[in-house]
This record gives sequence, C-alpha cells and structure tokens, in this order.
Amino acid sequence: MRLTERAPGDIDELQRRAAGERDALRRDRYRAVVMALDGEEACGDIARALGRARRSVQDWSYAYRDGGIDAIQPKPRPGRTPKLPRDRESELMARLDAGPLPSDGVCTLRGKDVVRILEGEFGVTYTLGGAYDLLERLGYSCLTPRPLHEKADPAAVEQFKQRAPLL
Repeated sequence: MRLTERAPGDIDELQRRAAGERDALRRDRYRAVVMALDGEEACGDIARALGRARRSVQDWSYAYRDGGIDAIQPKPRPGRTPKLPRDRESELMARLDAGPLPSDGVCTLRGKDVVRILEGEFGVTYTLGGAYDLLERLGYSCLTPRPLHEKADPAAVEQFKQRAPLL
C-alpha cells in the first residue's frame, strides 16, 4: 500500500510521535504509517516488520489517509455509566466521613455497611466488590485501624499490657 503525505511534514511529525511514545501499540501505529509513506508497497511486509496483523496495518494506513495523523489513534471509549450518579458522590463521601450513625448499629463502617447505605439511602444496588471499587475511585482505603469499643477502658488495657506474660 503506497500512501502520500496529507500535509507537508507529516512524516517528521509521525517519527517524532513514534519516538516519544511509550506504549508499544500506539508507537507501532505511527511506525506503520511512516513505513507506508516511505514506500513500502505491501501491508504484509510492514506487518511482519512490526510483528502486527496485516489487517491492523491496513486499518491504520486507511485511518491516516482518511483523517490525518490524529485519526491513527483510537478514540477514547466512555465506558459504562456508574450506578451512583456523579453528582451524588459528594453526598456519599459526606455520609461516610461523618461515620456510622446510631441507626447503623456498628462502631465503624465496613464494606457490607456501605453496600447497605448505598441501597437504602441512595437507591442503587452494588455488590461488595463493586462497593469497594467505588470507594477506591473516591479515594477511600479499605484499611482502617481496629475500632475501639465505646465501653473500652484505656487504663484497664494498659494494666493488662503491664501484667501480660511475655511470649
């Protein structure tokens, strides 16, 4: 496949982008188009040189031919919309930062408590793994210090530590 430059200086720009690209697949996209512009006739030869599929080289070359340098890279995919709307995330964070309510019946919130809160107060159903993924995305860590019971006596704990036999 013989391509011609769409704009003067495209080969230099493609080589510059290929040299600066850390991702191998993205780099090979630029390199394939450069090789096609340099006069490589067969997509099969370019594909063998890069270790890629012939069809991929064709797709990348056609993308350059039809749309220029910026058309070579794939467009970002938006992904699935989250169950909890983005505008309610701050409300969930405020609820979690406030700590457990007396109605929660626990001294610290765990993953299954967050699942219950999401379902009861926000009307969305999450699995335990999904809730942990949401918490991670919001910047929370699943590691918390062991909770202290409300009736715990610090003096008794210290006395126990002094009297406990060494193992």
